[in-house]
Amino acid sequence: MAEPRPTRRQTPFYVGLVLILAALPLGWFLFLHHPPPPPPPPAPPVAPVSPPEEEKALELELTEVTGTVEVKEGDGSWRKASVGMALRRDDKVRTDDGSYAVLIGGEVVEFRMDPGTEVSVEDLKPTLSSVRLANGMATAIVRSGKRHTFEVKAAKSDAVAKLQEAGAFTMTSNGEGTVAVGTREGEVTLVGQGKVVIVRAGQQSVIRPGQAPSEPSPVPTSLLLKVDWPSERTRREKDLIVRGQTSPGSRVQVNDVRVTADADGRFERKVKLKEGSNTIDVRAVGVGRVEQRDKAELIVDTRPPSLKTDPDIWNQASDGAH
Repeated sequence: MAEPRPTRRQTPFYVGLVLILAALPLGWFLFLHHPPPPPPPPAPPVAPVSPPEEEKALELELTEVTGTVEVKEGDGSWRKASVGMALRRDDKVRTDDGSYAVLIGGEVVEFRMDPGTEVSVEDLKPTLSSVRLANGMATAIVRSGKRHTFEVKAAKSDAVAKLQEAGAFTMTSNGEGTVAVGTREGEVTLVGQGKVVIVRAGQQSVIRPGQAPSEPSPVPTSLLLKVDWPSERTRREKDLIVRGQTSPGSRVQVNDVRVTADADGRFERKVKLKEGSNTIDVRAVGVGRVEQRDKAELIVDTRPPSLKTDPDIWNQASDGAH
């Protein structure tokens, strides 16, 4: 028996079912599907990043030259210095007796060299500068506003004086291991033989050969200066040995010529006198810039004594002849 043919009522049902199934994806897309987010805005252009500016090393420049001042560049020879000369590592500067020089490092450091002083440049970095005092006396001044450490080393010694903030100090070196440091402003770190002392404003410390720094003490208001003058102020010899003693670490001059004092402050110098009146001037200066002087007037008379005759002798001789 044949299957009954679908009735006409079933046809609209199937058509509707097909339409519903076909409409499901469209409805999901229209009502349930979330649209994709809008594309992000374009990134702003990246500005080129310039590398950080490299700090420049400190430059030392001669800004004052008085008298005979010489410069030695590296392994070169000594030549006359002039204002405006720049000093680099391993360069040296020296002042003759009666001569002065001033070095300036930008707006940070000022270094004043007394007569009879020699200095060599050890290092020049953005935050650290170092010089070595061969002999003589010099004053270092570090100004505020910059982060910079200034060091002064001493020849034939491991002594190092450091000023890390604004301040000022004076150092002397006899070139044989005796060093003295006096602070005018700020605080100076003084290192020697493994010992560290802080020398504050108004204080000083002395280092003798092979010894550590002495404990800081107030800068004295006067200096010891004792000169062994000859007992007779009139003499026949033109050569004079000037001997004396001063406070250790002080700078000594005899007639404006620098004389080296030993670790105990003893000194001597041979002086050539002229015929007639001579002035001998001995001057001592400490790291606190305290000065002491002693003078003497000596007369040199090398003329032979005049021959004196006794009239009675001549008279007796005449009477005997008669």
